[in-house]
Amino acid sequence: MKIHNISMAVAVACLSLAACNTQKNQTSLPSSSSQNVIDNLYSFDVPLNGKIETEFASATVQPMSPNSGKALHVSFEGDVAEASVKLIPAQNWDWSMHKEINLAFEATNPEEESVQLYISVITESGNQASHSVIIPPGSTSTYYFVLNGRVLDTDLGYKRSRMEAWQSNEQMAHFRIGSIKLDLSSVEAIRLYTRGNMVSKRLTIDNLRLRENPDYGDEYRQNIVDKFGQNAKRDFPLKVHSEAELKEKANEELTRLNASGPLPDRSRFGGWKAGPKLEATGYFRTHKMQGKWWLVDPDGYLFFSNGLANVRMANLTTLTGVDFKDESVRYIDPEAVTPEDSMGIVNVSDAVRDTRYIASEVRHEMFSWLPPYDDALADHYSYRRSVHAGPLTSGETFSFYRANLERRYGELSPGAYEEKWQEVTLDRFQDWGFTSMGNWVDPAFYPNEQVPYFANGWIIGDFKTLSSVHDVWDSMPDSFDPEFVRRAQVTINQIAKEIQSSPWCIGIFIDNEKSWGRTEGTLEQRYGLILDALSHSIDESPAKKAFVDALKQKYSSLNSLNEGWGTSFTSWQALNNAWQPQQPTAALEKDLSMMLEMLSEQYFKVVHDALETALPHHLYMGARMASWGMPDETISAATRYSDVLSFNIYKEGVQPSQWRFIEDIDLPSIIGEFHIGTNTDSGLFHPGLVAAADQEDRAKMYQQYMQSVVDHPNMVGAHWFQYVDSPISGRAFDGENYNVGFVSVTDIPYTEMVNAAREFNTTLYPARFNQR
Repeated sequence: MKIHNISMAVAVACLSLAACNTQKNQTSLPSSSSQNVIDNLYSFDVPLNGKIETEFASATVQPMSPNSGKALHVSFEGDVAEASVKLIPAQNWDWSMHKEINLAFEATNPEEESVQLYISVITESGNQASHSVIIPPGSTSTYYFVLNGRVLDTDLGYKRSRMEAWQSNEQMAHFRIGSIKLDLSSVEAIRLYTRGNMVSKRLTIDNLRLRENPDYGDEYRQNIVDKFGQNAKRDFPLKVHSEAELKEKANEELTRLNASGPLPDRSRFGGWKAGPKLEATGYFRTHKMQGKWWLVDPDGYLFFSNGLANVRMANLTTLTGVDFKDESVRYIDPEAVTPEDSMGIVNVSDAVRDTRYIASEVRHEMFSWLPPYDDALADHYSYRRSVHAGPLTSGETFSFYRANLERRYGELSPGAYEEKWQEVTLDRFQDWGFTSMGNWVDPAFYPNEQVPYFANGWIIGDFKTLSSVHDVWDSMPDSFDPEFVRRAQVTINQIAKEIQSSPWCIGIFIDNEKSWGRTEGTLEQRYGLILDALSHSIDESPAKKAFVDALKQKYSSLNSLNEGWGTSFTSWQALNNAWQPQQPTAALEKDLSMMLEMLSEQYFKVVHDALETALPHHLYMGARMASWGMPDETISAATRYSDVLSFNIYKEGVQPSQWRFIEDIDLPSIIGEFHIGTNTDSGLFHPGLVAAADQEDRAKMYQQYMQSVVDHPNMVGAHWFQYVDSPISGRAFDGENYNVGFVSVTDIPYTEMVNAAREFNTTLYPARFNQR
């Protein structure tokens, strides 16, 4: 880690003055809203007491031009997990006396590509609030985010975002990780960083300042959703203004799709008909050729899985703010195999609706229109019995997307618009050049013989679980519990019943982004699941019993274990009881690692064996691991039981340095999720996890991401998440309200994305095969 004193003279510039002076398309600095500046934190024109720390970055203070003031010029390295610059004051800041404040700064991007910049405020206790902004190429603008204020106290049910409480010509940053509100009594640093960049990026940062928020009321969060589920207060290119316009756009697309078809070099399964012909086994399989892994379609043609995930309507509902007092609506069958997030419409009886009440005013006030219960579109109401995050724990939902499909295609017979949606979706996939559907496909597509797909399932039930303070979605199953083994078989038997051994099913994903633990960090962050098991008795935790049995086999005597762990157990029976380590040792840490691999291996073995029994001809695609839940022990176990490893990679691309380990494992791998979004011209409030400057930039970044996938010899595909934009008012499960779809809430495709996909997919196979 490099450390620079801010007040010291700068000897070497990280950016040349010429580069700053010759940028094309440089925009003028927009005027700021009328906000009182409380503290000029960093103007960089005067020596400041403090220091700058950099990691995989360089930072220098120098003039923007020969006659201008000084600014902080930063260069972030590419092909690293994170590159950062930390601004550390000589004394911690105390901002706790300010009730309505925001942090603002100017940023100039001299590059020809957009830059997603993260900015964190870090407190002495180690807590942080991290936000991100997207800085377009060749631009200068003012960015801000709220640190304290009434707007942060109002939970609208949005994941990772708060709305702009006041209008200005500045850009509001989007909350990403940490705490939305901090104890601001002792702020020790401001950290600027990038994540997952493929190449190095440069920025100039200036005038970091603490400001007082302007006055604002509640109008910003009221009547923001129109009758089509769109932004009622903004115009944007795809906005629909009438049902007639919606039908007209639908008819235009249908005419074009009717004249289209699969790309000419594709086999009937979407494989490379113009490429090598291998053995036809009747089902999809894997094959390594000339140093690269491939899928092979049932007819023996090389296959690369490029497609869209979440092709379903199950998770596109949004909470209306209404709930019902009748408890019967919240009953969950313990033998159900479909989790809440994957359920379709849940009908609510008139008797239950008679107990209706407004459970969240802020949610209910968002909508300028919702249909009365006797309206023709009222069949798109549903119910959510459990919610992951937000102001409600359950409640009524509505699907604007389903309602718009009915408006587009009509319903001359029951379910006619759904059948038309399925037909149009399949035609789109072939017209756009995609070879398959990704995870979370509506089972209604399983019988299709037009586009291959992946089936999926969640293992849910009343089995014992393990948890750590770092769980993301939910607690982990105790894979040693016999009930987990039973429920795994029940789930997979149901999948087999739905698939009917179809050769169009490539493989099966089971579960998603499980919280196995961090790759690095504290003992609790890495081995929280195991520590949880050890904190219970063997009667309470099947995993604990398995671990104690393994320790008895490993250690020749109890004294050997005590010596290694620094403990004083008087009998093995004592270890059977609840226990937590006080002073961890190297030997204990090694054993925790062993136990995590045991837990992981048991999980993957249970799933593999159930799939082998019920679906012996289909590929096991793993559990789609996320970067925060893929410790080495779990990956090691997954390699022994998975046909294809799966990872969700929300970065700019597949960074060579970060994903080289897959080449060492030498197994085929697939990306289960990635996306790029924007909020500048989509009408939505949040761009998603990876952001672009606009739809054109989004399309460009899509192609660059896919090229990095094709470049990796182990990758056999990638699935964009997701087919349809999230609801602007947030999906019912967790409030995601991202512009990450290939189509909008009105089911209109984003032209830039479609054109980029079609262009990339046209040369997908020869580019992948001929590349060296």
